Order: sequence, then C-alpha cells, then structure tokens
Amino acid sequence: MTNSNQPEISYHYQSVLFDSERWNDFVPRNDDIVITTSYKAGTTWMQGICAALVFQAPHPPVPQDELSPWLDANFNPIEDVLTQLEGLENRRYIKSHLPLGGIRFFDQIKYIFVGRDGLDVFMSMWNHWNNMTLDFIEAMNNKSASKGPPLAPPLDEIGPAFDEWLTRGSFLWENNGYPFWSHLHHAKSWWAYRHLPNILFVHFTDLLQDLDKEMRQISNFLDIPVNEDIWPSLLEGVSFSSMKANAKTMAPGATGSIWKDTSNFFHKGTNKRWQGVFTEQQVQNYRALAQRELDDELVVWLERGSNSTD
Repeated sequence: MTNSNQPEISYHYQSVLFDSERWNDFVPRNDDIVITTSYKAGTTWMQGICAALVFQAPHPPVPQDELSPWLDANFNPIEDVLTQLEGLENRRYIKSHLPLGGIRFFDQIKYIFVGRDGLDVFMSMWNHWNNMTLDFIEAMNNKSASKGPPLAPPLDEIGPAFDEWLTRGSFLWENNGYPFWSHLHHAKSWWAYRHLPNILFVHFTDLLQDLDKEMRQISNFLDIPVNEDIWPSLLEGVSFSSMKANAKTMAPGATGSIWKDTSNFFHKGTNKRWQGVFTEQQVQNYRALAQRELDDELVVWLERGSNSTD
C-alpha cells in the first residue's frame, strides 16, 4: 500500500556524522540527482554510474569528493559544501543517507534509492566501520559542534556487534541500526512513496546480475540518451574491479584521512558473505525483524531484488 500524499519532514536526524538540517539552505536545480541509501547498499557504485552517465566517460574528471558530496554529513561546514555545489557546472548528483522523513523533498529533481539485503549491508558495514581510522572517529566525536549520538569504535567481534545492530537504535524513533541508523526504517520511508515518478528504486543484486540492463534503466530515468559507441567503456568504468583500481578517485573521503586503506573501501562487492559468519538464529532474528518492520513486498524486494528468483 502506498501513500498518495507528498513526503513531509517528520524527524530531525542529528548525530556526530550527519544532520538533516544541512538541507535547509540547499537550492535545487531542475536536473539535480539525489542518490539515497541507508549505507553500504551501493551508494558509491551509484555515484560512479551517475558520473559515467553525466560525463559520458568511464571515470569522472576529478575525484568524486569534488563532484558528489554527502550533503547531510558533518565533515565540512555546510557553507563550504553549498558553495562547492553552486560552483559545479555539470549536472549534479548528490549523496544522502537520510530517510525520506528526514530530507527536504523536491518535485523537480530525481531520486535514486539503492536497496540491499540487510545481512549483506551489515557485512559491508562491518568492513567499512573497521576500515575507519580511530583518529577520524575520535575527531568526529570530539568536534565542539557535535550533537546527537556519538560514533562508537567497532567491537572486537562481529557477532555481538550484529546482535546490537538488530536490537538497538541510535534515535528515539528507531529500534535497530546502532551505531549508525536503521537500514529498515530508511527503506520503509522511501518505499511508501515509490509511486512518485521522480523516485527510482534500484537493487544491489540487480546491478550485480545485469549491470547493462540496470544502467540503461537509470539512463532512461535520468533522460540521458544511450550512446552505443561508448556504452561498453562506461560499463567497464563502473565495474567493481575498475572502481577499486581507481579508489583514490572514486571512494568517498579518499582525499581525506578517513580510511586505513582507501582501496579496501571497495572490499568484495559480493553478497551472502554472512553465510558461515552469523548463526542460524542470528539470521532468523534479522528476518523476523524485517517481517515486523516492513510490508511483505518490501521484505522480498530487499532480500532478493527485482530480478532474483533464488
């Protein structure tokens, strides 16, 4: 069941990592693109795809940090980020990790939501979290302007961290997702408005299984004609191996000091690495949580994508 009303802001998301009010002074352009995921669901991959389509080239002309900022993030002063965006002459593609209830929604721009099974999200998030330098975590937590939940350093073992992710929230209106935010709540908020013509749902598994088909769908959604002469080079440019090889250009924060190993931001690019890591009971606990939090159609889509039949 979908909601026929327009999206409205219902929550203020604020932590040491991000703040939804950073969108307050954002001025949209009619051809803007917003890429939205909870986390580790294909955000950077979609930024690479949008770069290839916007620039009609396998790789962006400058590092993605200079082209596609995470607008919600508290990393840089919002005035600097807005100035950066205003100075871009290309079609802009902007990253957000906000649920739809936490972001200003504009009818004139296009949103690409990227989904992924929560078990796969956690495995990628675990690598992501452990790849953060402790200096970065401490710096974010100790910023004088920091408000909201701090970012905890990773636990020693993945099992207890997964259990906490399933049972503890970082915000009063969420009951899972710690120490970040709820992957399930994020998906639910966007799913309720999937009928809107300026929101496209893309699944990580579908990208893995048929990148050509999915990228053509994205190109069509963005009203960018497919140039068959260069299309194979665009597909190669956004392959996992190519993006990993070009991590210093493609990875977020590659120009800063966030990561212990920048190339490890692109870790495996595969699904089901949780098999043999989580117990059968832990997998059942996640599936039961998803069933409680989401409608049946979204449960199936997040787990399998649109093209999967396994």
